[in-house]
Amino acid sequence: MQIIHTVIELRNTLKTSANIGFVPTMGNLHTGHIKLVEIAKQHTACVVVSIFVNPLQFGPNEDFASYPRTLDADCEKLQGLADIVFAPSVAEMYPEAQTMTITPPPIADTLCGASRPGHFAGVATVVLKLFNIVQPQIAVFGKKDFQQLFIIKQLVKQFNLPIEIVAGETVREADGLALSSRNGYLSKKERAAASQLNQALQRVALEIKGGKCAFDAIINTATNALNAEGWAVDYIAICDANTLHPAQENDANLVILGAAKLSKTRLIDNVEIALNA
Repeated sequence: MQIIHTVIELRNTLKTSANIGFVPTMGNLHTGHIKLVEIAKQHTACVVVSIFVNPLQFGPNEDFASYPRTLDADCEKLQGLADIVFAPSVAEMYPEAQTMTITPPPIADTLCGASRPGHFAGVATVVLKLFNIVQPQIAVFGKKDFQQLFIIKQLVKQFNLPIEIVAGETVREADGLALSSRNGYLSKKERAAASQLNQALQRVALEIKGGKCAFDAIINTATNALNAEGWAVDYIAICDANTLHPAQENDANLVILGAAKLSKTRLIDNVEIALNA
């Protein structure tokens, strides 16, 4: 496995590779990331994993400075799976101020985007830069960041990029908590309560499967229940899984998305449901 830090070295190394799989990450890798790398390895001959904490997608009061940087440990986990780890510096990725950025569709200003203005513009911009650098045939993204996955698919579609986006299922702890680098911020007590977010979304899914269509009332009940447990709910939403627009009664494929803070740690999760299946 090669560890490469510059764009020119990566491009030179990949010149003879015709079947490239790509997994972009911000590092601090966990089993969820490794599953995405394994998917890429199943589909392609050369797997590139990027490790880059992207400043463009962090707001002024978010955790860019404190976000865990664990490159050595990450590379150990990738041995035998990745062929190349691309770990550029901020100066390498942004040698000058990034005044040209991607403007994502309006859906990026809803859900997580409503409380994190500019976040998805930063995500889309760095992903497009990485796609241009790596030029993969396949790129793998996790379903845990469902809105991000949706926006990346739109990026590829609207810019006619010759890249297949493969979605990896969310990997969870035994109690249902979705694996996330930010889980490391949780205290022992908070970790014990953290699965409540997924449990709330699962209850919403059960109510919908049971035939309840009063979506606003279902959302209010779930929100109030989490807030009563000490959470600060950002949103719970029931959406059409194909568009991320608010769900209508006749929609068959839904996704229930939620974001909430437990103390200072913001967690996200989602549950997909297929009706009339």
